[in-house]
Formats: sequence, C-alpha cells, structure tokens
Amino acid sequence: MIEKCPKCSGESFVKAGLITYKQRFKCKDCGYHFTVAKEGKSIDAKIVKRALQLYLEGMSYREIESVLGVSHVSVMNWVKKHNITRPDGALVDSKQHLLPHSKLVELINDQSFLNQTNLLISRVNGHYMVLTFAPQPVAIIN
Repeated sequence: MIEKCPKCSGESFVKAGLITYKQRFKCKDCGYHFTVAKEGKSIDAKIVKRALQLYLEGMSYREIESVLGVSHVSVMNWVKKHNITRPDGALVDSKQHLLPHSKLVELINDQSFLNQTNLLISRVNGHYMVLTFAPQPVAIIN
C-alpha cells in the first residue's frame, strides 16, 4: 500500500479515481497525482547469476530450466542481456548430474574416480550439481 507521495514524500493523500483499473491518488500537500507502484514478479539476482554460471559450465538452456525451475526463455534472455559467450572448445566431454548429499559423499570417497576425473560441484536447490569432464567418458554413481 502507498505510504507517501513519490514527489514530496507527504503522508496525506486521497483517492482520485481509477486509470486502467489502477487506483489513482492525489497528494494533499503538493497536489501531485500518482498511481500505485507496479508490483511485478522479479527474479532473485542469485538465480540469474547461477543460471549464467551453469550456462558457462556447459549446460543447455533446457537443463538449466529443469535444475533451477526457471524458463529456458528467461535464461536465453539473460545470456543475451549480459552478452555471455562460452569459450570455444570448453568442456567438450562434460556431463551434468544432480545428486543428493549422500550420493555426493560416496562419489568423493571413491579415490579412483577423483584421480581420473576433473569435476566441478555446485549447490543447486538442495542438491549438488556435479559437472564432470575428462578425456574418456566416466560412469557416475546413481
């Protein structure tokens, strides 16, 4: 709800009609007419940052959509807006896996896996996204 005039910060105002189904107000102090501030749906900056990070790590738009729960179109728009480009040849043989904590611990305890694989671990929505990339394909515990 409106607490003060956006022009003079006065706290006394009255209703002054409707404009396209939005309530209009008039400030008693300065006479300024204004409407209710737009309350839109906004995405947390952390989600945008994480989506861009996952994109740079090699995930597709649809994979990011399934992991973060945001539209793949939104991810595409963020990539265009921030002018993000993937480096050429980055993470060619990469695979992404979404694991619960217990499976991640099993994976990390496997010494042979760690010696043969490059990996990146990110926390995503209560799970861990493990991005593996190695010269040869690597099987992961499911």
